[in-house]
Amino acid sequence: MKHVAVIDYGMGNLHSVAKALEHVGRGIKVSITADPAILRAADRLVFPGVGAMRDCMGEIKRLCIDEILREQVKLKPVLAICVGMQALMQSSDENGGVACIGLFAGKVQRFADCLQDASGQALKVPHMGWNRVRQSRPHDMWKGIADNDRFYFVHSYFAVPDAPADMVGSADYPAPFCAAMSRKNIFAVQFHPEKSQRNGLLLLENFLSWDGQS
Repeated sequence: MKHVAVIDYGMGNLHSVAKALEHVGRGIKVSITADPAILRAADRLVFPGVGAMRDCMGEIKRLCIDEILREQVKLKPVLAICVGMQALMQSSDENGGVACIGLFAGKVQRFADCLQDASGQALKVPHMGWNRVRQSRPHDMWKGIADNDRFYFVHSYFAVPDAPADMVGSADYPAPFCAAMSRKNIFAVQFHPEKSQRNGLLLLENFLSWDGQS
């Protein structure tokens, strides 16, 4: 039986993610935990997150989740979601500047104020709702998901990776921003798969069979 551990540091839609994984996993074991032994024993890790980055990183460091992630990404597939994706960067502009885990070179920045779409309509921050995701390059995690299909977003900040090759998906609000990143065993998304209906469930199902090599 496959075992997926959803990392619990008190910040994220943990139960929604766990239920979505159980739904697509057909008998897999899903744990919600911060126990280092369980995280190390799991076949795959999901690293979700919502909330302010300073609070998130405070708990991540207190529970040594950053150290566990640095160790475990060398050994197994990891899926990071929303603030979990942002926490993988080197730093975030949120809360006046916060040092992050640093698994990806680059930083997290906020959408500009007074955004407008092509017709001059004002765009609100946070960016909330459905948006199309362009697949920047092929990846096993996109299996069965059409290019430019929609996913559900809720965020005011977004990751800006230094290496263009790290980006595997982008969306527009109104300018392009990074919606998905990947390198080796890590796949990270700014949108919420657990709220993205068919496409989100497909992504989670792909994660359960992904070998971390794409």
